[in-house]
Amino acid sequence: MDGRQPIIASMNGMVAAAHPLAAQAGAEVLSRGGNAFDAAVATAAALNVVEPGMSGLAGQGVATCFVAAERRVRTLNFVTHIPKRFPEGVYKHRDEFLKGAHAPGVPGNLAGWCELLKAYGTVSIAEAFKPAIRLARNGYPLIEMSVFHINRAVLKLRDCSFFGDWNDTFTEGRGEVGLHQVLRLPHLADTLESIAVKGPDHFYRGVLGERVVRYLGSYGGYLTMEDLDEVQPEWSDPISGRYRHLTIHTLPPPSEAFQLLLTMGILEGFDIAGMEPNGVEHLDTVWRAIRVAAAERIHNNKPDPARLRELLAANNVERLRALVKKPGIIEGPTEQWLPRPPNHNKENTTSFSVADVQGNMVCVTQSLGDLFGCGVVIGQTGICMNDFLHWAETDLRGGNPLRPGNKLAFPTAPTISTLNEKPVLALGTPGSHGILQTQPQALVQYVDFNRSLQRAIEEPRARLFDGRMVNPESRISASTFNELARRGHIIQETPPWTLLVGGMQAISLNPDTGVFVGGADPRREGYVAIA
Repeated sequence: MDGRQPIIASMNGMVAAAHPLAAQAGAEVLSRGGNAFDAAVATAAALNVVEPGMSGLAGQGVATCFVAAERRVRTLNFVTHIPKRFPEGVYKHRDEFLKGAHAPGVPGNLAGWCELLKAYGTVSIAEAFKPAIRLARNGYPLIEMSVFHINRAVLKLRDCSFFGDWNDTFTEGRGEVGLHQVLRLPHLADTLESIAVKGPDHFYRGVLGERVVRYLGSYGGYLTMEDLDEVQPEWSDPISGRYRHLTIHTLPPPSEAFQLLLTMGILEGFDIAGMEPNGVEHLDTVWRAIRVAAAERIHNNKPDPARLRELLAANNVERLRALVKKPGIIEGPTEQWLPRPPNHNKENTTSFSVADVQGNMVCVTQSLGDLFGCGVVIGQTGICMNDFLHWAETDLRGGNPLRPGNKLAFPTAPTISTLNEKPVLALGTPGSHGILQTQPQALVQYVDFNRSLQRAIEEPRARLFDGRMVNPESRISASTFNELARRGHIIQETPPWTLLVGGMQAISLNPDTGVFVGGADPRREGYVAIA
């Protein structure tokens, strides 16, 4: 009616994902009687097929879940560790990990998917993988973003020694793809079928894993079977923080998600609702809060439980809020100890949300790191490897140093928000360290300005970088930009819609009526499907 995406509401189960076919895969499992955990695995596996540059079984990820039977939120971490044979101190620059067999962290996604099923699922791996296997075997027509990503990856990978297997897998050896071309991934279908029959040990302790290790080793990789054997997803209680009427739950360290809670805690002390939406005071306050919280996270990365309690304590949040209120320019890092490589934007992650009529909610964020990860596809398997070592720090003084065996810190922060201990919102996004910035911006739109979930996701957002640089979507007025620049923000205007600010997929639930509402980000090919 108004040029925006329609609001999808239902009283049945629902999936919001970054690709229509993946959302439909999860909804299909829900419609067959599966629960949110079953549907989450089906969605994750389907994204491996239809959004292969963003995530896959050899990536890493995390989940935040409301478990209805236990009436509590739990988090699952399947981000793993740096290979134990990795040579400490050899690499000096982050951009050395953009491509190549030396760049993968130990794969965790497959283990995470299987753990979700084992702990709370109701169907077999074979049932959960069925839609993904069908899509890979029969093929699917490429839509705009898939074409863009595959052809963009060709430009980045075509001079690499391992390009042949990637090219055969994703372009059938042609070196390019076209709109609505049918992409078939028969080797990936075979791989998923073999895992469905033999279980995850086929990858982590069996022949498939040996094949992966051998292939990476032939190109100078460090992954070993010992690394794979040690993969064990970890359940934990969430960390939580209040924002207005909501309690926001997300992952504890080594997740860096406590930055999100710090930002919301700071903003709790401001009358955001009394400010003009997308006006100077609103944006200046939120951006300053994000910078202050980012600095606190960078200087306290991977805090132990005692230190984390100190960081989230009311007196520390009040100290940070005072910095936001203090006149003057706020300047500092937003990512990690070392700056990002020039002209490199890590928006190559995916997030999705699932809810069922039993009261379960699951929010998953999973990634390969960069676009198609490190670019290495294991021959005749369809498995694309991640480049998660790019998320670690070559500066060994940092909080997430590249040391063999180290657990990797990560900025992914899927959230479940509760009201009176009932789940009312699942919200996640991709965007590397921008995840911790753009989710607060959407929450402010949803909570303080009372936007619908879909509109809150569609409202303009910004990505902040080191120093004073801000990349805001250009749908904000020029006069607002001018005043923000006068206040010290260096405005680097971006297009009206940009992947820099993530791709949110969310589901809300009215606990009184049982109505689900889905929100899908038009910055990605987001889609909401119902059972």
